[in-house]
Amino acid sequence: MDETMLQSGSAGNLVYQQLKQQIVSLELPPGTALSEKETSLTFHVSRTPVRESFVRLAQEGLLLVLPQRGTRVSLIDPDMVEEARFMREQLEKAVIRLACESFPADKLQEMENNLVMQQESMKQLDGKRMFELDEAFHRILFEGVRKMGTWNVIQQMNAHLNRTRVLWLSLDPHWGNLFEQHREMIQAIRSRNADLAERIMKEHLTLSISNLPVLKQRYPEYFK
Repeated sequence: MDETMLQSGSAGNLVYQQLKQQIVSLELPPGTALSEKETSLTFHVSRTPVRESFVRLAQEGLLLVLPQRGTRVSLIDPDMVEEARFMREQLEKAVIRLACESFPADKLQEMENNLVMQQESMKQLDGKRMFELDEAFHRILFEGVRKMGTWNVIQQMNAHLNRTRVLWLSLDPHWGNLFEQHREMIQAIRSRNADLAERIMKEHLTLSISNLPVLKQRYPEYFK
């Protein structure tokens, strides 16, 4: 990294963002040991931005810092998974109702384009890409009703839930329900049917944790 980036504090943000992405994507699985020294070497930065990133990730419940025992990626907490789902359900039902009142045509087209890419990911059984497109689909919804501050708040609590979503997408490549619910949301927005849109969103977000018992049984070492 160049000196300008380090002086501006961008190094810390970059380390934080990349570590968080690696944790959520399970590239760094639950229980993985991390060290400031090795991480600083990996990112070619001093220990200071790494230490700051560890603190931020610990505050979000993604790292567990144990005195004299080091730092580890936290296990997935089912209570935090459920709380994140609860928050998303309440906020996203409200957001999709707003979308049914008024939604920009260009954002609706972005959602349609996203669906085309989802179909391609399904054909290729690309779980990582499918997760990214799922996230992008919901983000477009928030952008369209100008509630990005709300979206950013959701991201602060979403990581434990997202890890279970990534885990399920990698375990079961049959994502037809996910795709169909996205398609039905677009149709509900086009027809301005807020009640239908809210019901689909509730079912959609319930689907995101319905497989939690299976995941806990299949990957017990990943969960608290």
